[in-house]
Amino acid sequence: MQDVVEKVYEQVVARNRGEEEFHQAVREVLESLDPVIAKHPHYAEDGLLERIVEPERQIMFRVPWVDDAGQVHVNRGFRIEFNSALGPYKGGLRFHPSVNAGIIKFLGFEQIFKNALTGQGIGGGKGGSDFDPHGRSDAEVMRFCQSFMTELSRHIGPDTDVPAGDIGVGGREIGYLFGQYKRLRNSYDAGVLTGKGLAWGGSLVRTEATGYGTVLFAQSMLATRGDSLEGKRIAVSGAGNVAIYAIEKAQQLGARPITFSDSSGYVVDEAGVDLELLKQVKEVERGRVADYVSRRPGARLVTEGRPWDVPVDVALPCATQNELDADSATALLRSGCAVVAEGANMPCTPQAIEAFQAAGILYAPGKASNAGGVATSALEMEQNAGRTRWDFATAEAKLTGIMADIHDSCVAAAETYGRPGDYVLGANAAGFTQVADVMIAHGIV
Repeated sequence: MQDVVEKVYEQVVARNRGEEEFHQAVREVLESLDPVIAKHPHYAEDGLLERIVEPERQIMFRVPWVDDAGQVHVNRGFRIEFNSALGPYKGGLRFHPSVNAGIIKFLGFEQIFKNALTGQGIGGGKGGSDFDPHGRSDAEVMRFCQSFMTELSRHIGPDTDVPAGDIGVGGREIGYLFGQYKRLRNSYDAGVLTGKGLAWGGSLVRTEATGYGTVLFAQSMLATRGDSLEGKRIAVSGAGNVAIYAIEKAQQLGARPITFSDSSGYVVDEAGVDLELLKQVKEVERGRVADYVSRRPGARLVTEGRPWDVPVDVALPCATQNELDADSATALLRSGCAVVAEGANMPCTPQAIEAFQAAGILYAPGKASNAGGVATSALEMEQNAGRTRWDFATAEAKLTGIMADIHDSCVAAAETYGRPGDYVLGANAAGFTQVADVMIAHGIV
């Protein structure tokens, strides 16, 4: 890294000790900006780099709640409002035991550039809690969400900060959060949260958007080499919304997804995933991947290793950060994998990314390939503002157009800065320059 960029990174590490995921996210962006800073040195002036890596606001709060047995629990809540240069803060809420300030910072920092790539006038933010909704009753989840929103409500609004869902926060949680917000504010601000139910301001395609978008991006990458997803074997990790709808879109495009996973292991279904059964198990029954295997002849559950051990043409990591390491990358490359598109946020370690780029395969970072979720959230905000509702075909067509534009922006930026085909540089440069130009226009604030 250039001296100025290295200095900024060292400051980030010194100020945010122990927050390794945040360090990793910042380094990945800053490293790829070397050619951008070399070509446009004014981006290093007036402390712009120092400002863009520092959140505008960091909120941490206590979340007390009572379980069904009457026992009091206390969790931590977070909202990192990272950058509002392009518009109101926008980013999901994650409820998972792994959540801490560093995780939320990494997610919020990534969100800045991801949101910029959509071209929809939204800033970057992220939030969540170390609360684990798994195994909790609906009543317990409701009480937690109400306590969480009691504090969060004073910091958000349709023109200020618009949260959405993420890991552990689906339609049920968004419903409870919105109900408490409405109660506290005495106002039906439908645009304050996205991922809502269709009957109260939600958008068609929002549930499918991140998974669909990831596959659409992979298809666009393959098209640059005169290829498509037709007939390709695909490994998918995760079994939440992103994974399920990545599988659905891949099947629609003629591919054969053969894996998915959760914390108990991964499933290999060589005949191709039975999507309806998977949806029944995960979306209706809230079950485990083992429940799928018990009802699907020929499918097997593997409790050691990861889906990347299975020979495939395309890998779609859709679970969580740093799930695909150097060993997994080596296994994928050895088996002939030619495309990796991230459905999760930062699921590939730096060593894995290095291996993919050295091998010359098509690799897409999450800030580009999984931007479909936040893009459709912004479309939901647009519908809320106009009190309109689009049909599925209209919303999907808009998502498809946005993902194509993101892909083309990444390609163009990579070529501009001398690294054709480098989607990491392309995504970071395209997102950064949009935000940086507006930050300069706004002055030192």
